[in-house]
Amino acid sequence: MRRRTLITGASSGLGAGMARHLAARGHDLALTARRTDRLDALRDELLAAHPGIHVVAHRLDVDDHPQVFDVVAAAADDLGGLDRVVVNAGLGTGARVGTGRFEANRDTLMTNAVAALAQCEAAMGHFYARGAGHLVLVSSLAAYRGLPGAQTAYAASKAAVAHLAEGIRIDLLRHPGHDIAVTTLFPGYIVSEMNDVDERDVPLMTGTVAGTRAMVDLIEREVAEASVPRLPWVPLGFVLRHAPLRVLRRLV
Repeated sequence: MRRRTLITGASSGLGAGMARHLAARGHDLALTARRTDRLDALRDELLAAHPGIHVVAHRLDVDDHPQVFDVVAAAADDLGGLDRVVVNAGLGTGARVGTGRFEANRDTLMTNAVAALAQCEAAMGHFYARGAGHLVLVSSLAAYRGLPGAQTAYAASKAAVAHLAEGIRIDLLRHPGHDIAVTTLFPGYIVSEMNDVDERDVPLMTGTVAGTRAMVDLIEREVAEASVPRLPWVPLGFVLRHAPLRVLRRLV
């Protein structure tokens, strides 16, 4: 059983929610994010609630690529190795392409896609050295299609995350002999700091606790890919993938 998990973007939202569920299931955790005050508070909360586990916190800006490798190595030293790395840190900012907001779109792609690559490189290097591990990438239902307006760069970045995961998964099939799994999660509407909404105010929105519990259930099963929560996002995801552009325009 994989019990030592590093989570990026763990100071709030989906990352913090997954950390709480994993801690309740007895996992040792390495929590990473830029906001150390929130990380420290979460670490103290988890240790108080579950005194039998080991929780460490490391400041990490995933856009500082050398720091990604340093922090993964330091967390592995802290916990005696890492069994799982959850690539979760991300941005949701953006603007319609051509409206003068290049920097916002660039930052979203850099954090969500390029920084995800750095996290995968660091994690997979550790897993290959150990011969075992579980890489989890948090993509989005937005990855299924190109989306308009402020979502264009975000959807493109999350599609890149999904393709990155699939490429690594194929590599593992071509080079067997490792106990390494790769999971891609495609969350639908789950309340987080990124969207900052009340689930009661948005149709199909799932609360953070229920949404992240569903994510952790899938992570522990080590599924290859999954929409989450399963309902309504499996059937709606099919519609998103296959709807003509004129229909898609009305949906999004």
